[in-house]
Formats: sequence, structure tokens, C-alpha cells
Amino acid sequence: MTQLQACIDGIGLLGPGFDSWTEASAILSGRQAYAARPLNAPPPASLPPAERRRTGTLVKVAMAAGSEAIAQAGANAAEVASVFASSGADGDNCHAICEALASDDRLISPTRFHNSVHNAASGYWSIASGAMTPSSVVCAYDASFGAGLLEAMTLVAVEGRRCLLVAYEAPYPEPLNSTRPMPSPFAVALLLSPRASEKSQARLAVELVDAPLSLMPDKEIETLRQSIPCARSLPLLAALAQGKAGRVVLDYLAPLHIAVEVTPC
Repeated sequence: MTQLQACIDGIGLLGPGFDSWTEASAILSGRQAYAARPLNAPPPASLPPAERRRTGTLVKVAMAAGSEAIAQAGANAAEVASVFASSGADGDNCHAICEALASDDRLISPTRFHNSVHNAASGYWSIASGAMTPSSVVCAYDASFGAGLLEAMTLVAVEGRRCLLVAYEAPYPEPLNSTRPMPSPFAVALLLSPRASEKSQARLAVELVDAPLSLMPDKEIETLRQSIPCARSLPLLAALAQGKAGRVVLDYLAPLHIAVEVTPC
């Protein structure tokens, strides 16, 4: 596979123990100890009130991470292409629909239905940003972050335009949670650009490899990496937080993994 290259102009991150990339970067760089706490999922202020009320946790964390990356880069969200990646989308709404279908009253709320589809976060993003740019939605189970990264890097390489990657998850309610447990919502966003600018933080070069995965040295953060599909991004985020050149290997579809060379700008 030919290397795909892009620059990172903005980063957004929410997870248990950090409500922003600024907070997370201090932890991932080793300047601050990690302490898990429940995630605060803020309502998406960029949405009109009617749409804002309809959003669940999954959309809230996706919108928050994407907005942070856009703001950090000083970009115009309406001009940026996007890739949204999630292993399972909105489990709360799917669960509520299944309950309705199993009841005597089988009417399904239209709000529940349009929030249950896999591209709901992408749709809300287009409403909030006014973007008419290309948008893709991908799913690859535990490899969803890796699949999203390859999709976004390919779009940057082929079309020569900025692309926002947003990968996000939220726990399922029971009984689905027993089969597919996740400890917390999580979302990461990377604004990728074909060319370096004054906003660029690092250049990435990506290729498929058959090599051992990069692990996190902190046991709690490593557990987080293994427990949430989009948290497979944590080794890359740690390299970016440390601001050093290096190489990390991320999950993809076995037996292949994704090697990412990080070069600070």
C-alpha cells in the first residue's frame, strides 16, 4: 500500500476523565495523572433548539469533538469534508425501538427512528455547519477508527481538500450492554489537511502493516483503549500530545494493522 499523508490542523477529544483535547493532552503527555470520571456530554450549541432537544449522548459527543477540532484549527466547518466512524451508532434509540416493537403498542416515534440510523451524527453536523461538502459514514466494528482514518486520509490525498474525521461511541443499555459492553461515551476528531499551515501540529504518514499494536503504558488508559473502539486512537493521540516524532501501530482488520508515522510540524 502506498503511504497516505496529511497534516493535522485541529484535534477534539472527549472521554471518561477528560472533557477536551487540552485536558487530555496534559494526561497523554505525562504532565498530569489520569483520573477516570463520568463524561460530561454538552448539548450541541451550534444546532437550532428543536434539533438540539432531539440529540442523544452519541450525537452530543460527536458534535463536541468535531467542533473542538474545527475551532482549534480556525476552520470554516461549512467548507470541510467529513468522515464519521462508529462501530454501532445510537444504541439507546435502537433499544427503545426494539421495546416498542415488542409491546402491544408498536408505533415508533419518528424522532427515535431518525436518530437510530447510522448516519445521524453526520446529518446533525451538516445541519449545524451548513456544509454541502462530501460526507462519508463508515463502520468496521472494533476497527472503526482505523477505517475512518484510512477513508479520511484517502479523501485528503485524492481530492486535495481538508477533511474532518470524527469517531465516536456510546454504551448500549441492557441487555445489549451485556453482549457489547462499553464503559463510557468517547469521541475523537482530527481535522486533516493536504498541506502544512501555521495551524498544523503534525504530519501523518499512514500505511497497512503486519506488526504488533502500540499499547498505552498507563494500565487504566490501556483498559480504556481496549474497551471502546474509537479509543483505539489513544496511541496516536499520545504521540501527538508529546509532540515528538515517532511511529504507532493502530488496530485495523486482522491480520492487518495501521502504522502511523508522526512528524511534528
